[in-house]
Amino acid sequence: MSALELKIYEMFKTRFSEQEASLVIEYFESKAEEKIQQKKETFLTKEDKIELIRTIYIVGLVQFLAIVGSVLLIANFMLKK
Repeated sequence: MSALELKIYEMFKTRFSEQEASLVIEYFESKAEEKIQQKKETFLTKEDKIELIRTIYIVGLVQFLAIVGSVLLIANFMLKK
């Protein structure tokens, strides 16, 4: 236990029994751990970042090819007239 946890434990121990104080500390620790796990799930992992960069690159490349193809088609159409 950290110093803060010990202080809180001692404070609860004066109002409750030692077992009840320990139970309260365990409850807060489990809730804190739960929150940390929820936050971890929302962060991107290294693999997620690599996949995202790859997807952005592919989409950009496809857009570039579509633009080049469109320009060539327009130029070809204009030169035929």
